[in-house]
Amino acid sequence: MSSTESPSRAADKSPRQQFDLLLEGLPGGGWKEPLGFIKVLQWLFAIFAFGSCGSYSGETGAMVRCNNEAKDVSSIIVLFGYPFRLHRIEYEMPLCDDDSSSKTMHLMGDFSAPAEFFVTLGIFSFFYTMAALVVYLRFHKLYTENKRFPLVDFCVTVSFTFFWLVAAAAWGKGLTDVKGATRPSSLTAAMSVCHGEEAVCSAGATPSMGLANISVLFGFINFFLWAGNCWFVFKETPWHGQGQDQGQGPSQESAAEQGAVEKQ
Repeated sequence: MSSTESPSRAADKSPRQQFDLLLEGLPGGGWKEPLGFIKVLQWLFAIFAFGSCGSYSGETGAMVRCNNEAKDVSSIIVLFGYPFRLHRIEYEMPLCDDDSSSKTMHLMGDFSAPAEFFVTLGIFSFFYTMAALVVYLRFHKLYTENKRFPLVDFCVTVSFTFFWLVAAAAWGKGLTDVKGATRPSSLTAAMSVCHGEEAVCSAGATPSMGLANISVLFGFINFFLWAGNCWFVFKETPWHGQGQDQGQGPSQESAAEQGAVEKQ
């Protein structure tokens, strides 16, 4: 009877219960604890951060119309993107004279340092959180028994928290400078042909910075995730246990002394 009832009982379980049983069967079950759950979020948002920044590309432009009727209106379109070495990006500035037709110009600024630091930190966070998840899920018992692993994890977590704050702030400032250097008004201001009377310049395509703005937001989200994770990792270290022992020690001793006085 029991053999025939067991399949029916398994079939009567809801999909949520079956999913919970499957997850409980995973080695260690560490993903259900705050350590493992936050690591999953850190892994995802690290991908979002370096993916949104590293894959960004935009365009800016301007239009130049010469007073000379022999020349047509010139449309300038400049493409740029990660790693934002704008000083290496060329574009052709039309000339409104008969000597030459155009002149090679470059955008202004090099903002590759904060962008590359941001992307590199995201990649390192991706690999570290993936390795930490393997330890939590596969070797959870070893992680809890060997006190060196929590200490190393805590030091690395604090380091990543600090680096994410620096990287998000630096890339936010760098993105502001990129916006200033790539706006159409900056492009027309840098072209000498727009300062004379022989041409009329107007703004062209305005770059869309939505994806770049989201990358800065993901950077600060990563900072808050790593900062919150510091407490949960600290609870696994011997330092947290020593603090509790020291807090309980005096109270136990005082209670013993009080009991001895009452007996006397």
